[in-house]
Amino acid sequence: PIFHFEIANMLISYAEDIKALRNYFNTGETKKVSWRKEQLRKLITLLKENTDPITQAIHDDLHQSKFMAELSEVSLPLKEAEYHLENVDSWVRPQSVQLDRLVKPAKGYSIAEPLGVVLIIAPWNYPISLILKPLIGAISAGNCVVIKPSEVSSHSAKWAASALPRYLDTKAIKVIEGGPEETTQLLKEKFDHIFYTGNTNVGKIVMRAAAEHLTPVTLELGGKSPCIVAKDANLEVSARRIISGKYGNAGQTCVAPDYILVDKEIEGKLIEKLKSTITQFYGEDPETSSAYGRVINNRHTQRLANLIESEKVLFGGKVDVNKCYIEPTLLKTTLYENSKAMDDEIFGPILPIIPTDNLGQAIDFINARPKPLALYVFSQNTQTQDEVISNTSSGGLCVNDTIFHIVDKNLPFGGVGPSGMGSYNGKTTFDAFSHRKSVLRRPTWLDPGLRYPPFDDKKIWWFKTLTGLKLPVNQILVVLLAISLAIILPRYLL
Repeated sequence: PIFHFEIANMLISYAEDIKALRNYFNTGETKKVSWRKEQLRKLITLLKENTDPITQAIHDDLHQSKFMAELSEVSLPLKEAEYHLENVDSWVRPQSVQLDRLVKPAKGYSIAEPLGVVLIIAPWNYPISLILKPLIGAISAGNCVVIKPSEVSSHSAKWAASALPRYLDTKAIKVIEGGPEETTQLLKEKFDHIFYTGNTNVGKIVMRAAAEHLTPVTLELGGKSPCIVAKDANLEVSARRIISGKYGNAGQTCVAPDYILVDKEIEGKLIEKLKSTITQFYGEDPETSSAYGRVINNRHTQRLANLIESEKVLFGGKVDVNKCYIEPTLLKTTLYENSKAMDDEIFGPILPIIPTDNLGQAIDFINARPKPLALYVFSQNTQTQDEVISNTSSGGLCVNDTIFHIVDKNLPFGGVGPSGMGSYNGKTTFDAFSHRKSVLRRPTWLDPGLRYPPFDDKKIWWFKTLTGLKLPVNQILVVLLAISLAIILPRYLL
């Protein structure tokens, strides 16, 4: 009985919170560009004044270095907020369109209107930036927002719940803490958009819940992002960029390279470069390196430990579940071999290496699997690069680097198929939280009878003639006016 009472209270509380947000949205306050810009300025102030608390929370959750935490959790959201602040005035202006002659005379344009009350469900791997980046777009688009931080990254969640209400308009933006039960109750409410970042299984739950209210969703999921290394690749640079993309944040990045497909002619050389690069970056004992992170908790550490088959270890393999530590690990496998690490997305510091006979074999291997969130190809040959780009499908693709394709504000970031739907980054985030409404304004001074019943062969002839004419619009208007006068004047003359 106590449990049911608590759940009932929880339901009432969430329903009332969302009703209050919707009522505030209906006042029109959040639609004002002045309100949006004020909130963006406050968010910028929040980031500038809270760099140390943010980096400390990230260190406590993920053991990230101050440099990496400040870059990913402060600098990138800060640049995003400044970009939205600088451009929101132009984004909300009506966008004129060129109309077909069939609807002229008229004026046509589209406007970006806010969706209403939206829900952002954040993950634990970048627990602050992946709250703030979608939040920035939701604010600049003029929405009210419910934020659900991940309870797994508990220090970051507490910071968000404490800091955001001190800076932002609490009548429009609400943070709700909790675990799966709280998220389940939230998903029973009606939202105008749900933005979820996380794994595919929970993504399906979110989408099912959204379907009950026909709520649109943005799902940023994941998958096994492959990395092709062609035989003409610059191995020195390739190794550095693969290792930094894979082992940053201890492999807990949705677009981290999940496995390598390497031409068998250079397999040995690449492996040696990867080994030496790991040592160069993290030292002989990565456990003591301030640049190397930790797995988020014991449960995920044990899950990853189960993927390491000792006979396949090329490098690393050391595990300490109690300390949430897994050494940067390289595994050797083959295209046709059953490997635990190749079943699902790894999401940790384990990197399988698979030799291939040729590029076509690598492409076939990728295409036989679900479409990934990211795909990487290292090659100096433009033809090789184009072959991968043209013959594979992925959320995004990066040539001769990893992860950097999601950094630039002008490149939309999102998945395809099981790796997600929808995208964001820069203006794309504004668009994700907006509805583009089409508007057509027509005058009444010209109203030819061709469009109205009764219809006859003569009207059909005129309609086909006018729509098929290759005349300038002004000349067609003259013709229409002449037709109208020809129809109207005899009535008055008689």
